[in-house]
Amino acid sequence: MQFLNSFSKSRLSWLLLLLSIIFFEACALFFQHVMKLDPCVMCIYERVAMMGVGFAALLGMIAPQNAIIRWAGLAAWGYSAYRGLELAKEHVGYQFNPSPFATCDLFVTFPDWAPLNKWVPWMFEATGDCSKVVWSFLGQSMPQWLVVIFTANLVVLAVIVVAQILGGKK
Repeated sequence: MQFLNSFSKSRLSWLLLLLSIIFFEACALFFQHVMKLDPCVMCIYERVAMMGVGFAALLGMIAPQNAIIRWAGLAAWGYSAYRGLELAKEHVGYQFNPSPFATCDLFVTFPDWAPLNKWVPWMFEATGDCSKVVWSFLGQSMPQWLVVIFTANLVVLAVIVVAQILGGKK
């Protein structure tokens, strides 16, 4: 635990988190623009949750030795990963438990103060269908993989939080 405690106080740990998010976002853009897989509304919201984890990594990189900054980064990481997990599970439901009473929106809805789909439409505009499985790997659809990714984020976060509490003690 001591190692994880001190590692979480280094910029390298937060950089590794950021690089993992950059990798996943690059994959999403590759699927969208190279493989021509249209993202759905849920895909876009999941993308924003992933970016929230990236923002948390940037926050943690500012001053990882500062407890307030580090805990703010951990909290933002937890919130974003949890919301991403919720969205991914909902998306899996649309794909594998279709219902005319439970469907995703036709258009993304962002706050008026941050209309991401208007500012950066190539990244945040949804044109796909949430209920269609357009890609799978090892028998799992994209939202099922996102459940794995966001769950893994939460597990790693939990270990880091425990290390924050127990790792500093001799």
